[in-house]
Amino acid sequence: MVNISIEGSTAIFEVEGWNKLWSLRSRLEIPVEHLVTAYADTDVTMGWLDGIRLLGTSIPSLFRAGTFIQSGNLVFWDVRNVEQAIIIELKHDRFSKLVLEVEQPAAAVDLLNAAINNHPQ
Repeated sequence: MVNISIEGSTAIFEVEGWNKLWSLRSRLEIPVEHLVTAYADTDVTMGWLDGIRLLGTSIPSLFRAGTFIQSGNLVFWDVRNVEQAIIIELKHDRFSKLVLEVEQPAAAVDLLNAAINNHPQ
């Protein structure tokens, strides 16, 4: 699971617990200007053939954490429970998107989209 906060013009994504070990990351800091949109998606798939693991852990259909290549782009995952998954689309960043499990998906999406909408372009 990931905790999300906005500090000034930076979105902070803190990976919690054992997921730090599985994903090989404890924190991502991404400028708000790189965020495009955030939305909940309970249909994210974690199958055998929908991504190539670069760094991290993957147990198909159960758990995915770390850096993956999907459709030629880098994607960071930290999801066990797809019912709590959100997707954050990015531009001008190392990752093209983040797929994260959060405690309160609707609140996380609202927080991120408010930061995107309130950030000067």
